[in-house]
Amino acid sequence: MSYFLIGVAGGTASGKTTLARILKESFADKVIILKHDYYYHDKSHFDVPEEKINFDHPESFETELLIQHLLKLKSGKSIARPVYSYRTNERLMQVKRVEPAPIIIVEGILIFHYFKLRDLFDLKIYVDTDADIRLLRRISRDIQERGRTFESVREQYLKTVKPMHQKFVEPTKYLSDIIIPNGGLNEIANDLIIRKIKAHLFNN
Repeated sequence: MSYFLIGVAGGTASGKTTLARILKESFADKVIILKHDYYYHDKSHFDVPEEKINFDHPESFETELLIQHLLKLKSGKSIARPVYSYRTNERLMQVKRVEPAPIIIVEGILIFHYFKLRDLFDLKIYVDTDADIRLLRRISRDIQERGRTFESVREQYLKTVKPMHQKFVEPTKYLSDIIIPNGGLNEIANDLIIRKIKAHLFNN
């Protein structure tokens, strides 16, 4: 079986998950999605108080494990991916078994930052969305889905999310193959990506 690895990067709440979901719906069981967030280090890994952990820094992720898992999937083997709790910042004891599929999508803000990971992708997509829109989405998501307070979301955004985006995430935009403006609901761009994937599946 031939495998097609797609990286979907972009700032926080830019629409990466939306795009990944659209692609998943377009190809059904031919797609698996891995989020870089699954590979966050457990909070015990950090030598600072929990409230001072910088979750938007490249060293906050166990990226080497993600790379190993992608290589296993490309070789036709299943993986046991980590399960991470956003509410407690812990990597849970259970794992989730993931079987290989022809299309493997990896989603995350920093996935193009690491050369070894970036080099694995057959197609690199950067979802580009205005910072104000991303901030509003982030506030809504973290309060509704992750039990955060507005004050904690605002403080984290100003202290780490925004500066880390400017330092590490934004520069990787220009390492991508495709830049999608206006989030993950750009129908023209999405259609072109779907056609690209269909061409790969047809030719393999």
